[in-house]
Amino acid sequence: MATPPPFLNSNNPNPLTQASSRLPEDTVIYSIYPDNPLSQDALQSLHLQILNAVSPFTTSYIWQHEPFTLSIALHPFPHLKGHLRFGDNLNDEWFTVFLLFRVSVAFPSVSIQVHDSDGEFLLIEAAYHLPRWLNPENSQNRAFIRRGKLHIIPQSALPNPTLTESLNFLIENEQAAVAPDSVQYVIQNRIAGYPEKAKLNTHSVRVRVPVSVARVFKHAPSLISLAVEGFYDRDMDSMKHAAKMERFLKGRKGGEEEMVTVTVKMSRAMYAQLMQQRFQAPKCYPMPAKKGDLEAELGMKIACGLEMMYQEKKKEGEEGKGSGWKKYKESLEKSGYFKGLVPGSNEYTRLMENAEEYYKNSSLFSKTREMLNAPVRQIDEILSLPYSADEFKNEDAPPSDDDSWLYSGEDELNSALQDRQKEIELYELKREKKKSKEQKDTGASSSLKGEDFDLSELVKTMQGFMHKMSSYEGAEVHNDRDPKEVELDVERFMKDVESVMKYQGDENVTRDMDDDGGSSDMDFDESEDGSDMSDHEDGEDSFMHSYSDVMNNELKSTTLKKSFVHANEQTSVKNELCREHRMQQRIWMKSLVQWMWMSTLLKTFLTPLLVNKDFLVQLPICLG
Repeated sequence: MATPPPFLNSNNPNPLTQASSRLPEDTVIYSIYPDNPLSQDALQSLHLQILNAVSPFTTSYIWQHEPFTLSIALHPFPHLKGHLRFGDNLNDEWFTVFLLFRVSVAFPSVSIQVHDSDGEFLLIEAAYHLPRWLNPENSQNRAFIRRGKLHIIPQSALPNPTLTESLNFLIENEQAAVAPDSVQYVIQNRIAGYPEKAKLNTHSVRVRVPVSVARVFKHAPSLISLAVEGFYDRDMDSMKHAAKMERFLKGRKGGEEEMVTVTVKMSRAMYAQLMQQRFQAPKCYPMPAKKGDLEAELGMKIACGLEMMYQEKKKEGEEGKGSGWKKYKESLEKSGYFKGLVPGSNEYTRLMENAEEYYKNSSLFSKTREMLNAPVRQIDEILSLPYSADEFKNEDAPPSDDDSWLYSGEDELNSALQDRQKEIELYELKREKKKSKEQKDTGASSSLKGEDFDLSELVKTMQGFMHKMSSYEGAEVHNDRDPKEVELDVERFMKDVESVMKYQGDENVTRDMDDDGGSSDMDFDESEDGSDMSDHEDGEDSFMHSYSDVMNNELKSTTLKKSFVHANEQTSVKNELCREHRMQQRIWMKSLVQWMWMSTLLKTFLTPLLVNKDFLVQLPICLG
């Protein structure tokens, strides 16, 4: 047996373990934890019961990449776990969430965790309704599905919960962790319509394929996902297999396979992937003389994809070098195992051979080989029995489903955007009501000091200024226009600057008080609790006045005011200032104006999104 490859230090984890635990993007991960410790036999029994409970929903469903599965895990304690790669088909992810909610209802003595490559996507979906204290940094081990409802472990009960602490809290204080109705409504609305919605995601299409391909899909319809994946993710190496079509086009006696017309079921995402990619048929593949035959074209793409998938998995299975080997090799490179040696050198080759030998003797190698060989072995078994085109010629293939949905998704997108907009408007309305009540309660102490500041008026002013004609010599106007339009009151301008900063400062104070205050961990935007801002105003005023003094001193030390004059006074100004100095002044002023303009826009349009901002930044991910 080969010795393990040496690692740089003891703190580096084994790359073999890293390779086996690393999951691709667009993957949903779920775990099911029983309330009471179970023996391995009892856990196996629970495993089978759960799979039987979900099988009525999953039997006819076409998954994009992988089916819903569960396996037994013993670390950190006995439980069930699984993961599912959904790729471009978000319906797979939300269908999985629906299944997990059904499991939690059918088995009330379990708690379920689910997340994906982006994190706690259930919390992201309900971002506008979460407690103020909840953010991605403290959300670990807080969100669970139990008895058909989403639960959030309160911060006051467990500031930094471990998995064991959270599970025990759910068992002993389940009601205290139930998320509010607004959160439940958002999640339930997202999975509403399943399992019927899952069936609507299926698209049937009539295609013309070799009889061997038709037989494979007749006995294993789920292999369509691997065929589409093989076509969609093809590269130059895999396309060499499509150029020969040795497995599915060459007959068992060396002759070509007959072509038959059949109906194949796939997901809408798969159909879109096939339709949206152009692909030239291999020279060996028989295509009708008439161009534009959609049945023949789609059949060719499916057959080529199945050929590429079969040959690639067969090759990788024989070598045992699937994605696990690639990740293992990447981990070795990152750990410095190859010492920066040039690939192909004697020492590099020796280290590579040592790593390959160690990999082949690992459990990951045998698992990878078995996984890669599974579809190859399944196809070989199907095609090992006698078959002919006659068994398909007598079958009446129904016509393809209407694919107008592929070109009319704008309405669905607009509907989703309108729903999200309504959610934002409702949130903003509640926020404004709360802000109005706070201002009434706190009186003048919480209002802006000095002149009232109208943010919209400042926006209009800045827009007007940016639209003025100007050159490197300063702002100018035509002779037939009133020169007073380009006057700049520096003192007034600085007051507006100070007002904007003061306005945002008061907003931040209010937000900070909201984040820290509240009578419970489930205190949402609906809360009407008031806040005393007087303790913060002195510090804010001190900072703002100091900042304003610095800016005023900066302006006083320049001739900025002189650079904005009436058109008929420009001659005297030119005598006082050189062109280079004017250019520097205008650049400085333009930078300040641009900063003010962008700052105003950000404050005007993005302020509502700053609450729970860490979750909301990820919100567009879930709009699909």
